[in-house]
Amino acid sequence: MDLEKFQDDVYTITNKLGKSLDENDIPKLNFVRQRLIELYQQNLVKINHSVLELICAANLVSKGFSVDVEKPLTGSLVCDLYGKKDGKTAIIEIETGFTPPEHALDTIDYYTSRIVSKIARYSKYCDSFSLATPVIGMMPINKIFLNTPSQRSPVEIKKIKSHCDIHYKNPPIEYEDILNAKLDSVYLINIDKGFAKEVNPASYYSLTSSILEKSEIDL
Repeated sequence: MDLEKFQDDVYTITNKLGKSLDENDIPKLNFVRQRLIELYQQNLVKINHSVLELICAANLVSKGFSVDVEKPLTGSLVCDLYGKKDGKTAIIEIETGFTPPEHALDTIDYYTSRIVSKIARYSKYCDSFSLATPVIGMMPINKIFLNTPSQRSPVEIKKIKSHCDIHYKNPPIEYEDILNAKLDSVYLINIDKGFAKEVNPASYYSLTSSILEKSEIDL
């Protein structure tokens, strides 16, 4: 581990982000920075992901949230960012498109299932759930999450669950979790300029679906 380099990088991005924040909100972002330094010392985070977390944290802080990172929700489930404001909670999960080597031959199927699993597993632990991704990537978000639970077809839910069961068995993604899952927004992260733009899921889907469908990705 190169702690000095990590500290230099997170201080640089935090100082940059702080210029767009109210002076009273800067300590909230500095708290996130210090948490990431502590986690890096435990070999639990890497710089690329930490920069993305800081950019998203600054966005939440600007909206009045207090933010924690890498927060445990259950014994095995840890979220990237957890915000609290006026008794309401928000979770942001960051997706970079990375897939493990064991899925080198089914990368798209695995990634599509992972997006479903994130929405299904995390959204029940907060009032508002968002996915975030760098602007250089596209997330294959299933269109079922654009509908309310009452509008979701049991046939479609079973189809999605069957697909997820190939990759997630311990524990599996439950039918009820897919039925009740919510996706409130998507953050598009511009790493170089240090900001994240929040868009609604329907807008993101319309931007990406035609390209993904032309690549024969089932959404």
